[in-house]
Amino acid sequence: MRTLDDLDPDGKRVLVRVDFNVPLDERQRITDDVRIRAALPTLEELRSRGARQLILAAHLGRPKDREPELSLKPAAERLSELLGVDVALAPSLDELPDGEVVMLENVRYEPGETKNDPKLAARYAALADLYVNDAFGAAHRAHASTEAVAHLLPSAAGRLMEREVRTLKGILEDPKRPLVAVMGGAKVTDKIGVLDVFLDRADIVLVGGAMCFPFFKAQGHEVGDSLCEREGIDPARAALEKGGDKLRLPSDLVAGREFSADTEVSSLDGVDVPAGWMGLDIGRSSAESYAAVIETAGTVFWNGPMGAFELDPFADGTRRVAEAVAECPGTTVVGGGDSAAALAQFGLADRVDHLSTGGGASLELMEGKELPGVVALS
Repeated sequence: MRTLDDLDPDGKRVLVRVDFNVPLDERQRITDDVRIRAALPTLEELRSRGARQLILAAHLGRPKDREPELSLKPAAERLSELLGVDVALAPSLDELPDGEVVMLENVRYEPGETKNDPKLAARYAALADLYVNDAFGAAHRAHASTEAVAHLLPSAAGRLMEREVRTLKGILEDPKRPLVAVMGGAKVTDKIGVLDVFLDRADIVLVGGAMCFPFFKAQGHEVGDSLCEREGIDPARAALEKGGDKLRLPSDLVAGREFSADTEVSSLDGVDVPAGWMGLDIGRSSAESYAAVIETAGTVFWNGPMGAFELDPFADGTRRVAEAVAECPGTTVVGGGDSAAALAQFGLADRVDHLSTGGGASLELMEGKELPGVVALS
């Protein structure tokens, strides 16, 4: 994969695809700017190496039209503060302001963006002399600003993209042992591919979150009103057969009557969930058992919470796992998404070696799939 080392930006206009798909509150204020800050090393290096102009391309949400609430104006304002330079927002591809750093308006406002339209890619390419893709979180999408344009200009990966790919591939190719994978979240089917890879290559695989219920169902346990993905039961059964002792499931749970912070709560000694209840967190015994495994690992990869951590009564399992990952002396990698949100909630985001900016992209890369945005830079 070509990197910034393969480009000479001096005196040139550089189109940089960044991932500024950041969360906003009801007043259009950014609630987490980690993705914007993650792009700073690439942007600062290009500026220090004499780039004449940086033209930033990014998306926000999935607009069906030019929805004003999905404008990148808040991202441009925040980047201005972080870079210490005015970042002008271009109202359209035909109205590019002067300035050292310019941000295009939400590329998904353009009808051909998600269709990887070559004509739109050509319009992007006409704006610059070089192309740099630093948007790892969008690298699994073959879109005009992530794939097609990379073939029209001298192109390379930014430092964030380079680090993401190197770190995630390194977990599977040459990890420090023991390699422990912690898999949580809601659906087995979303993660069965990467789970299968870890059952081949990891030493221990710990499963939590709602995705444990198809495993319990496959074992004949009662799941009550828990979120149990029906389509995940057969894949879970196959994973149980393949994983043997390597695959670990919770031994106790915390249940609630409803998905609410104010609901009645019950700690279950086992994993059978009574009718009228739903499992919403792993239990204390399971959390401590998982933490003990994590804290002695040579490498940890964590993707997905252990329960409904956003609800205070059901946050303890995820919190304990997050603390264990933070305390682990080995290499610790967290695969973005809700796991990253959990680390931030518990004040531990700066305590891991690598916090991926791409949830879906990181899983697909770990699964061995080719990412169009990466392949285009090869």
